[in-house]
Amino acid sequence: MDKKAQKRVELLRKKVNDLQQRLAGARKQMDDEDEVRQFEAEIAAAKAEIEKLKAS
Repeated sequence: MDKKAQKRVELLRKKVNDLQQRLAGARKQMDDEDEVRQFEAEIAAAKAEIEKLKAS
């Protein structure tokens, strides 16, 4: 993995961590179920991109 990919993976990990915290808060309130689904989708997309970068 080159430096650019490593930086991107690091950035994505921070994003996943932030999204997981926001998802936990959204699950506690459950005002908007679409918000929970959106956070879950964003987390899944970020994790998929991390795996893709690691594989290259």
